[in-house]
Amino acid sequence: MKQCLAIGLLFIAMAFTAPTKTVKLFNGKDLSGWKIYGTEKWYVQDGELICESGPDKQYGYLATEKHYKNFDLTLEFKEEANGNSGVFFRSTVEGTKVNGWQVEVAPPNHDTGGIYESYGRGWLIQIPDEKENILKPTDWNKLRIRVEGDHVQTFLNGTQMVDLTDEKIGKGEGSVALQIHDGGGIKVRWRNMKLKEL
Repeated sequence: MKQCLAIGLLFIAMAFTAPTKTVKLFNGKDLSGWKIYGTEKWYVQDGELICESGPDKQYGYLATEKHYKNFDLTLEFKEEANGNSGVFFRSTVEGTKVNGWQVEVAPPNHDTGGIYESYGRGWLIQIPDEKENILKPTDWNKLRIRVEGDHVQTFLNGTQMVDLTDEKIGKGEGSVALQIHDGGGIKVRWRNMKLKEL
């Protein structure tokens, strides 16, 4: 009896300590697992996810159907033309109005890696001026976003950009979403989007 109990407790302990697997948010083939909001363009080409302004030149979003609360996300992006975009977390979208928090993806000297709250407090934290040179404007960049409880950290090409603790973020719920800014002329390529739930 004691041996059975011990084995049972061992299985329970293993269940709680088993590492969570990393999931690919983008399969490289189509937009399975995502939902489009707005009329801007989202498509797959040569294994890459591409967002591009449409004729309406409005805001557009591509959001995961699944909600993610605590996670460590890595992805790569390459800006073409105007790269004003972003990665939202714990976000919800209605029409083209988003509620949540954005890790900025933008042209040089526009705070890529900073955190912005749309339709709310605005910039929560911008990056230091001396880190503006970490972005590679015409090449692939690696962005990492770690969100756990009320703590958010962002890293660009291996360098930490911001470290923020915020009570409101801690209460947030929602999806991961990519953005196209309004104004037209925007094109960004994305690939290798991997998320590990914490």
